[in-house]
Amino acid sequence: MRFIVALTGAAILAASAGAASAHHSYAAFDRSKTITMTGTVKVWEWTNPHTWLTISIPDPKKKGATQDWAFEGLAPGTLRPRGWSRLMVKPGDKVAITMNPRRDGTNGGTIVSVTLPDGKVFGGPGGGPAPAGGGA
Repeated sequence: MRFIVALTGAAILAASAGAASAHHSYAAFDRSKTITMTGTVKVWEWTNPHTWLTISIPDPKKKGATQDWAFEGLAPGTLRPRGWSRLMVKPGDKVAITMNPRRDGTNGGTIVSVTLPDGKVFGGPGGGPAPAGGGA
């Protein structure tokens, strides 16, 4: 009986390790491409396991229309020590996002850096505030 319980526990640990490893993959994003776009903040989700920033950008195909783009960021616990906060942006703020786009071509990507309305840049090497003068 002990053997079956131990074997079941080992199987559960092995299965969860594989899922955790897959979860933290950047395979969905094209890290060889870096794109910057400007838009208006729609939602800033300060949630685990990842933050999400959704912005509306002008639709290049429809005059006067917008498209929503969703960007995945690191976890709040990783971003907070680097100076990021849940209050750094709010709906209606104009921001610039530098990102690695999704490989499937849908509207979104993973955040490389965010330029706030006051010009402060967060992201780039180390994910914290960029050096004076910007840079991502």
